[in-house]
Amino acid sequence: MMKMIGLERSPLEYRKTLQKLLPGAAICMVIAMAAKFVSEHYGGPVILNALLMGMAFNYLSNEGKCVPGIQFSAKTVLRFGIALLGARITVEQLMSLGFTPIVIVLIAVPSTIFCGVLMGRWLGLGRSQSVLTGSSVGICGASAALAVAAVLPQDKDSEKNLIFTVIAVTALSTVAMIVYPFIVTYFGLDTAASGVFLGATIHDVAQVVGAGYLMSDEIGDIATFTKLLRVSMLVPVVLIISLVAARWGQTESSGKPSGFPLPGFLVAFIIIVGLNSGGVIAPEVSSMMVEASRWCLIVAMVGLGMKSSFQELAAMGWRPMALIVGETLFLAVLVLIFLQF
Repeated sequence: MMKMIGLERSPLEYRKTLQKLLPGAAICMVIAMAAKFVSEHYGGPVILNALLMGMAFNYLSNEGKCVPGIQFSAKTVLRFGIALLGARITVEQLMSLGFTPIVIVLIAVPSTIFCGVLMGRWLGLGRSQSVLTGSSVGICGASAALAVAAVLPQDKDSEKNLIFTVIAVTALSTVAMIVYPFIVTYFGLDTAASGVFLGATIHDVAQVVGAGYLMSDEIGDIATFTKLLRVSMLVPVVLIISLVAARWGQTESSGKPSGFPLPGFLVAFIIIVGLNSGGVIAPEVSSMMVEASRWCLIVAMVGLGMKSSFQELAAMGWRPMALIVGETLFLAVLVLIFLQF
């Protein structure tokens, strides 16, 4: 574990490292708590609030004592949060969904990513950015964006692309939460189909829950379980992307292997899902892990926000937004077509 986070040092060096990380990490935590407070009392997705609040303190990431802690929050804390996401999923939950939603999810997720790659090429955007947005739209919004970004090849635009993706996909998810129930009503979908559509198309879990239970408790239950099935796709998708990205890194460098392609946080995610499915993890512990994961992701978003700025995002132009909107529409139309059969 120490090796995974880059702190394989003597106790004295470890203590000095903690002292360096404390100022920036503490500020990220305070801002994360403020984002949580604003979300609970005034509304809005907490992930988006954390990101925007972090961006307001962008100057702290340029120089000074806070830089190491901000870097730590944006990278290492993020990976811990992703690993702990596994406590939200069990195999039994996924199998209870039946055959239809499983088929829809298995086809819709890779199709959305492939559509993103094609659209990104048509729009003249980078391969990594297209995979990042397609995965975010296809799987589970901001959480998928964070996980996929951690295994993609890194360049000068990587963090900017991630920030933009999180902001855009969160905004579109909120719009979908409001609009999609009207679409369900317009097409006259029954209870089961309505829940599957909402769970298979809305990006973030919170918005799926909001839209589903806004219609009825039964639709909310089906939508939530369908969404969990999409979240479970995070493991194989990130695994495949990490393997492919390793080959990208190898071919784009001097031809030397890029190392073991499966990151430690993904291994931990898989292990936690297995333990949770086997009943090894007590419900109380699982709840604590889910809450810890939520806080890790909030803190990580603050750190990522601090490392970007509105000027940088505005300079990206209209093409990235067109890409995410196009992927969102593709996913919604695809799922509607499947539900007609």
